[in-house]
This record gives sequence, structure tokens and C-alpha cells, in this order.
Amino acid sequence: MEPVRGRTTICVSSQVGCAMNCQFCFTGRMGLRKHLSTAEIVEQAVFARRLFSDELGSINNVVFMGMGEPFHNIDNVIKASAIMVDEQGLHFSPRKVTVSTSGLVPQLKRFLQESNCSLAVSLNATTDEVRNWIMPINRKYNLNLLLGTLREELNLRQKQIVLFEYVMLSGVNDSMDDAKRLIELVQGIPCKINLISFNPHGGSQFKPTPDDKIIEFRNVLIQGGLTVFVRLSRGDDQMAACGQLGEPGGYQLPLLRVPEKFQVAL
Repeated sequence: MEPVRGRTTICVSSQVGCAMNCQFCFTGRMGLRKHLSTAEIVEQAVFARRLFSDELGSINNVVFMGMGEPFHNIDNVIKASAIMVDEQGLHFSPRKVTVSTSGLVPQLKRFLQESNCSLAVSLNATTDEVRNWIMPINRKYNLNLLLGTLREELNLRQKQIVLFEYVMLSGVNDSMDDAKRLIELVQGIPCKINLISFNPHGGSQFKPTPDDKIIEFRNVLIQGGLTVFVRLSRGDDQMAACGQLGEPGGYQLPLLRVPEKFQVAL
């Protein structure tokens, strides 16, 4: 739950745990425990409305950015998001329901063809070398395939844009060269960029990029003609911020080998 300037956003989960094993994400340590049903996904929004509307006013936005990779549970996510925007359902505006993915390309294409909700893509790197390491899904669907698919699909649809989420990891993906590469990578894709401050957690290898460097990175992107937002941390004090949800327990997915040139940064 995130109240901001008269706008209240709820964050819903699509799975318990996650199979993607993104190296900066606490939830990824859990592995996948179960897919949530359509009803279990929708009930999160219904419950939040019942619990918080009196206190915070109407809930305006729903983001599928809680636990899980939504497109790994694509059938239930498409059904749940459809119920959320249906006038006989929860009647949210489709522009106000955003589904985020780490980049499962076939399911991404299906979502764009079947749903009128908004799309966010967790990008987090500007080279395959880095993305292969911090987001193993990139080994199956690399940057060229992911971004080429978005360029092709979004150019068929007027007025639809993608939100690229970019978690800033000190010494890993936050150089000015990364900023310049990011400008090149998203050329021809109608998009906005959301720079996210990394939220540390137990066992994390990564460090947050300092705020002044995030601003410098943002300024390079803006000078390159991109629309950019910066999301500073909320909920970090309660381990409830982005990438911090979960309870790995005794079994945890393995950390991947750190490429040699990044070992100093960590």
C-alpha cells in the first residue's frame, strides 16, 4: 500500500515466492511455492479496499509487483486483471492496473494481445553480460529479443507505452555508460523509465547507488530525450519495500557466480 500525493496504489502478488531467482530480490531466494488463483489475486484488491478506503480514500492504482513473476502465472493474472477493470468487477481504469514482468517474451506478447491493462518491464541492465547474471531469465529471452518484441508489438498499438523499471545497483548497472546504452536500447519503443533505489536485505550482495549518482544518471537519460521518474525507497524499514517481500526459510535458491569484473563492486 503506497499513498502518494492523493494517489493510493496497492501492490498485489501473483505467486507465493518466485522461480526467476533475480539476484537482487529477496523474494527470489524463496523459489516458487505456489501460483495464486484468480480469486486469491483479486481478493487482495478487494480486501485492501475494504480495509483502507475509509482511512486513505479511494484506491486509484493496482500494480502486480508483489511476490512472483506475473507472466509465470499468466492465465490467472489475465483473468484477475480483467475482473479488476470490468465495470461489473472492481471497475479500475485499465491504465491504472499495471502488470510487471522480468521478461517472459511469449507471455508478454499474449498479454499485449489479450489485455488492455498497462505493462511494466523490469529491465535493470544494459548488457546481456550483466542481465544474464542478475536476471537469469535473460539467458532464455535476451535483451535483443525482449526489446525487439516490445518495439514490434507496441508500434502496432497506438497510445500504449511500457514502463521500464530499473533498480540501481552500485558499481553494477549505474555508470554513465549504462545510461547512454539505455538511451540507445529503448529507441523506437514508446516508454517511460522508472529508476528505483535498491532496497538492501539480508544476504544481499548489492549496495544501493547513492542518491546524487541516481540524479546524475537520470539527467543523462532526460538529456537523451527520455521521460524518467525516480522512486526512492518506501517500506524499507519494515522489509516491505520492492524486492524485500518473502520468507526464504531453510531452502533457498543459489546465488549465482559474480562475474570477475564486478567482484570489487560487491
